[in-house]
Amino acid sequence: MLLIRKTLDSALLTGRTKWVGLILAVLQISWLATSAAAANLSATLDRDTITLGESAILALTFEGASPDSIQLPAFNSNLQVTEAGTSSQFRIVNGSSSSSVIHNFRLTPRQPGDYAIPAFTVDVGGEKLTSQPVTLRVLEPHAASAAAINSGSELAFLKLILPRKEVYVGETFTAQLQLHLLNRIQNVDQVQLTAFPADGFTVGKMIEGERRQVQIGNAIYTLVPIEVALKAIKAGPQTIGPVTFGLVVELPSSGRPRNVFDIFNHGEQRQLSVATGTETLQSLMLPREGAPPDFNGAIGRFTMNMTAGPTNISAGDPITVRVQISGRGSLDGLSLPDQPAWHDFKTYPPTAKVETTDKLGLQGTKTFEQIVTPQNADIKALPPISFSFFDPDVKGYRTLTQPAVPLLVRPGAVSAAPMVVTSQKRQENSPPPAQDIVPNKQRLGTLAQIGPPLVQQAWFLTLQSVPLLAFVSAVVIRRRAESLAHNPRLRRQREVVHIVEKGLRDLKQFASENNSEAFFGTLVRLLQEQLGERLDLPATAITEAVVEERLRPRGVPEGILSHLQELFQLSNLARYAPIKSSQELAALIPKAEGLLATLRNLKL
Repeated sequence: MLLIRKTLDSALLTGRTKWVGLILAVLQISWLATSAAAANLSATLDRDTITLGESAILALTFEGASPDSIQLPAFNSNLQVTEAGTSSQFRIVNGSSSSSVIHNFRLTPRQPGDYAIPAFTVDVGGEKLTSQPVTLRVLEPHAASAAAINSGSELAFLKLILPRKEVYVGETFTAQLQLHLLNRIQNVDQVQLTAFPADGFTVGKMIEGERRQVQIGNAIYTLVPIEVALKAIKAGPQTIGPVTFGLVVELPSSGRPRNVFDIFNHGEQRQLSVATGTETLQSLMLPREGAPPDFNGAIGRFTMNMTAGPTNISAGDPITVRVQISGRGSLDGLSLPDQPAWHDFKTYPPTAKVETTDKLGLQGTKTFEQIVTPQNADIKALPPISFSFFDPDVKGYRTLTQPAVPLLVRPGAVSAAPMVVTSQKRQENSPPPAQDIVPNKQRLGTLAQIGPPLVQQAWFLTLQSVPLLAFVSAVVIRRRAESLAHNPRLRRQREVVHIVEKGLRDLKQFASENNSEAFFGTLVRLLQEQLGERLDLPATAITEAVVEERLRPRGVPEGILSHLQELFQLSNLARYAPIKSSQELAALIPKAEGLLATLRNLKL
C-alpha cells in the first residue's frame, strides 16, 4: 500500500502529468493484484471412460504461471503417453484478468482396466505446484450387435472370417478382417491396429483388398477387406480375438455454418473403436501314421519340376540340378530333403530363391539350385528326387517324385604336355647359311604429298566458329534463365521433375533394404509434389481427398483416379501393417512410375 500511495502522490504533482500518473498507478495496481494471486495447477481428462482402441486427452492447466518444462511421473507400462500440444487462455471478467497455460497429453491404453494417473509436481519460479490424481477407465471392446448394424446406427464395425475351424500346427492359412464403414462417413484417418489377441498363432502380413459397397438390413456400408496370414504354433483349442482397431472418421457437419470460418470445416471428426467377436479353432498335431521318411515339415499343396544339365560330362565335372516347388503354403520354410540315393555324387549346399504371386507371400514358386559332381565313370543316371509334404485339405501326406536323368559320364583323363623331338644329327650336319650383304632397310616407306596451308582447310575454318557459337549459346542460356526466373510455374515444374527422378531412385533403394516406412513416406511425398504442381497447390495441401474434390470434377479418367486412390490407401494401410517383402515393394515401383508420368502430362 505504501508503494501505491507514493505512486498516486507522484502522479498528482502537476496538472500536466495528472492523467499519465493515474494510468501508471492503475497499471501498477493491476500488476500487484495479478502477482499477488497464487499460482495453481489442475489435471483433467476430456473423458474418464473410453473403450480399448480409443485415446483420452489429459490437460494440465497452469493458472497464473507458465512452466519451463514438465517432468512426467511414472505411468503404467500399458499406457502410452505422448504430447498433444500447448494452448493458452486470457480472460477478463468484471475488470479482473486471469491467464492460464494448458499442456495436453494423449493417453492410449494397450489393455482394458482402470489406470491411475499420478499427480504431477512442477517447479515454477521456485514454487512447487502439484495436481490432483485422476483415474481413467478403459472398457473391453465388444462386437457390434446385429440390430444396430441392420438399422444403420452403427457407424463402423469389424468382423473376423476364418477359412475353417480346424488347422494343423505349422500350417499357414489366411483369415480375413472385414471393416464396415457406414456410407455417411466422408473420410477415414489414423487407422491403427490396437490389439490382435491370437495365443497359439503368429500373425503375419496384413494386406488391404478391394473395397466394395454392401447392403446390410436397411443400411449401406463400405466393406474394406483386410487379408492376414496366420500360422498355428501350438496344439489344442485356441482362440483368436477380439481384434480391435482405432480410427478417426469424418462425418458431415450438421446445420449451416455459424460464421465465415466454419465454411472451411469439412465435417465433424469422431474417434471410434471397433472390435470383432472371439473365434475358437482346434489346432491339431500332424499325424505320425503314414509320414514319409523324407518328410521335413512342409505343409500345403505343391507341385515339383526338376531339370539337370549338362548330361554328357567327364567324371568330376559339375552338374547343375534345378528343382522348382510351386504351390500354396509357407514358401520361406521349404527345404530340399536329403537324397540318400545320391551317394555316388559329391553334393554342394543348394541355393534358394522365392518368387511369390500374391501379396501375402503364400502363393508362388521356390527354386533350388544345387551343384553335384559324379565321382566315377560307372554312373549311368542321376537318381530320382523326391519331396514329401502334408496336405491339410485331404488330411494326409503326399510324396512327389521326379524320374532319373540319364547321364553319359566319361573317365577323367590328365593330358601330358607334348614333347618336341629334334634331330641332333641334322643340326650337326647343316651349317648356318652364309650371308654376304645384309640390307639395312627392306622398305623405304610411303611417300606423302604436302597438303594446302591451314587457312585453306575446311576443318581449320570450322574451328574458328567455335567462339562465336559459344557466345551465342551463352546468350541463349541466359535468356532462358531470365525467362525461367519470371515464370515460377515453369520453374516449379522442372524442380518437380528432378524431385520425382531422385525419389524413384530412393524407392528402389528402400525396396532393396526392405524399409517399408521410408518407401511409403517417399511414395506419398512424390504424389503430393506431382499433384501439387499440376493443381498449383502446395505439396503439403495434397491429401487423398483431392481425388474427389479437385480431380474428378475436372474430368480426369477413372483409371488414373483408381490407381491414385490405391497408392494412397496402400500407404495409409502400411502405417499399421508394414509390408515385409522386398519383392512386394519393388513390384509397386513400376506402377508408381507410370502413374507419376501420366500425372506429369495431365492437362488440368
